[in-house]
Amino acid sequence: MGYDDFEGVIGLEVHAHLLTKSKLFCSCSTEFGAEPNSHTCPTCMGLPGALPVLNKKVVDFAIKLGLALNCTINRRSIFARKNYYYPDLPKGYQISQYEEPICENGYLDITVNNEKKRIRIKRIHMEEDAGKLVHESTIEASTYSLVDYNRSSIPLLEIVSEPDIRTPQEAVQYLKMLRDCLIYLEICDGNMEEGSFRCDANVSVRKRGTQEFGTRTELKNLNSFKYIEKSLDYEIKRQIEIIKSGQEVVQETRLFNVDQGITYSMRGKEEAHDYRYFPEPDLLPLIIDDAWIKKIRQELPELPFEKMERFIKDYGLPRYDVEILVSDRYLADYFEETVKRFPEPKTVSNWIMTELLRELKERNLQPNNPPITPERFAELLSIIKDGTISIKIGKDIFPELCERDISPKELVYEKGLTQITDESAIGAKIDEILSKFPKEVEEFRAGKEKLLGFFVGQVMKETKGKANPKVLNELLLKRLKG
Repeated sequence: MGYDDFEGVIGLEVHAHLLTKSKLFCSCSTEFGAEPNSHTCPTCMGLPGALPVLNKKVVDFAIKLGLALNCTINRRSIFARKNYYYPDLPKGYQISQYEEPICENGYLDITVNNEKKRIRIKRIHMEEDAGKLVHESTIEASTYSLVDYNRSSIPLLEIVSEPDIRTPQEAVQYLKMLRDCLIYLEICDGNMEEGSFRCDANVSVRKRGTQEFGTRTELKNLNSFKYIEKSLDYEIKRQIEIIKSGQEVVQETRLFNVDQGITYSMRGKEEAHDYRYFPEPDLLPLIIDDAWIKKIRQELPELPFEKMERFIKDYGLPRYDVEILVSDRYLADYFEETVKRFPEPKTVSNWIMTELLRELKERNLQPNNPPITPERFAELLSIIKDGTISIKIGKDIFPELCERDISPKELVYEKGLTQITDESAIGAKIDEILSKFPKEVEEFRAGKEKLLGFFVGQVMKETKGKANPKVLNELLLKRLKG
């Protein structure tokens, strides 16, 4: 994605739904997919006289993410009212944080094209979500909208980056790593289809080498890595064309049309003063002491970027492999459990990325529910290595091992698939094949050595793939050159 002598300047605002059982300020359930308006109460509906009570688990999660992203955890933070009117906002304002958020001044390192880059985190703050408008049509084609308040007051963390991102690829890499962190911390499921992880992007362009920022636009409600990359690329190119034509970019909020692949204007861009922020009078300032932070720090797991560096260092794996393995914590754990039993990391990685991931996809399974245990996976690789079966046979029986409760050794014995290593037996098959194809033998001896693969294939066909490849190749070459 080249932009001539221009570059993009991108800052991202990510909203992450938290995995709490109850909402931010009341005890209503946060379960997704319930009947509309069944998870509501006077507090999350904003009825007169109902008072908010802060969910401590949300604060724990905010501290946890702040520590993971190298933020300063503010010992004092306050909630604020963010005022605006929309039908899915029952109170007419959101309870959020503004001037004094819980976390500030962190960073997240990413790797793009084998180069490390640091993306600074400006702030992380707690916020309640709004409800949801459901647009319907009647038979007469007149339109109307329904409001579902189940999502109202579900707890969010908003993670705001500095405008350090320059390309759509960097944006996607940052978002993937941030999403992995949230999942590893077990504070968000990262489900983009359900809106658990979504982002807004502030985008401007400038000439390369200049420091001054251009006029920015905001892209709202991006919830797919694919469309995030496409929308950012389109918007950067759109702004460049405006500047090249001598016009000025208008500050506004835009949406991305998935079908047409373009962004379009939604409304004028709001500024902070448009929301008339002021401290939430029904909530006291939040005071966090050192003991609270220390307790949360002790609970931090190994984070994805830490695991990636360890896999590269300890297992000698290329970054491509590591990015796939670490993209899911359960997949990373599966890899390590298998390597404990079969200590050849690259072989294990190759099989996971091809055979295992294919089976997971075909069976619509997740890595936390693998169709074959690490123990049996390692056993399969072991009997391939010791020559009991060939790699081809191993791959042939892998789907059946995922289907049946049987060990690889038992399945190989049951099917009579043990590899043929006896030289006289393999030699006899070779002689039989060479006698069938005298013309090809002469062509090989005349210099057409690529026919070796043809002869190997014929012998493998006769032995149903059970001939030991090493022995077969050695004997075949001796006879062909003899």
